[in-house]
Amino acid sequence: MTYGNALAALADPTRRQVFELLKNGPTPVGVIAEALPVSRPAVSQHLKVLKAAGLVGDRAEGTRRVYYIDPTGLGALRAWLDQFWDGALAAFAAEVDRQTNEQKDDIP
Repeated sequence: MTYGNALAALADPTRRQVFELLKNGPTPVGVIAEALPVSRPAVSQHLKVLKAAGLVGDRAEGTRRVYYIDPTGLGALRAWLDQFWDGALAAFAAEVDRQTNEQKDDIP
């Protein structure tokens, strides 16, 4: 899984809705389809894209197919996003230090 595939998969608003529905736990396709204004076959296609991107997994439960968020794929996406957060925090800390040092220099 690459973060690019995950981002491309989540670029679609319906796929984001499907993914968000899975945050509450494993969910059968039929339940997902009932919550969306698209057909069950369309939901299955969206789930196929999310699965190919490594964001969701599935398992059979009797005659139903149940989907869940794949923590491995989500972890890879989060790691990629964290690099931006870490950089932003470092820049913020450097700016605070710079301003603190300027204030110290201004004190007689």
